[in-house]
Amino acid sequence: MTLAVRVIPCLDVDAGRVVKGVNFQNLRDAGDPVEMAKVYDTEGADELTFLDITASSSDRSTTYDVVRRTAEQVFIPLTVGGGVRSTADVDNLLRAGADKVGVNTAAIARPELIKEIARRFGSQVLVLSVDARRTTDASAATPSGFEVTTHGGRRGTGIDAVEWAHRAAELGAGEILLNSMDADGTKAGYDTEMITAVRRQVTIPVIASGGAGRLADFAPAVESGADAVLAASVFHFGDLRISQVKDTLRDAGKPVR
Repeated sequence: MTLAVRVIPCLDVDAGRVVKGVNFQNLRDAGDPVEMAKVYDTEGADELTFLDITASSSDRSTTYDVVRRTAEQVFIPLTVGGGVRSTADVDNLLRAGADKVGVNTAAIARPELIKEIARRFGSQVLVLSVDARRTTDASAATPSGFEVTTHGGRRGTGIDAVEWAHRAAELGAGEILLNSMDADGTKAGYDTEMITAVRRQVTIPVIASGGAGRLADFAPAVESGADAVLAASVFHFGDLRISQVKDTLRDAGKPVR
């Protein structure tokens, strides 16, 4: 049985407000996360992803409050990421109403965290967020040509993004949120080569992120191996509707809910 392709709006949250920029720069306010979540739920989003993009400890209480208020209003799965460093953070987010938790930087620093979270809460709770970029500098090239980054794509790690996705899946990650930092916010289309490269190495679901700009961008991501398509700007600013994306995928022969 082929699983339906999920369409997922992503809310980048900063100090309790949804923001969006290009390559995580020049952020502009896009609205109240709870109100936006309600709209997306009504419009037929399959899931929602919240990323606390500043994720400082002082902001943590704001994040829990936003998650709690959102979970009370919407009934689709909610993934929350940003600043998750321990199983205690995961526990707190799940108690606040998250269904899944995204982990990124802390897992790079200590990959065992993936195993600890999966063992305690189950793999289905854990989404590994991979912020990857193409390596243009030959001296810093990785085997796949894609490198894991941190700090909103500003810092390279030297870690091969495809190998990291494979290792994370073996450690117990339930899904890979694959974000192209080169494409993020550009509306130039998903990085289908990156999706294909990761798909070849993992059997767990891959969520394509970064670059959605037109209806024509979504089907190629699925054809490249994505199980879900995530977008932010095009939904937040009304360029595209979730129903339009689903209709386009359906017309391309992709199963949607």
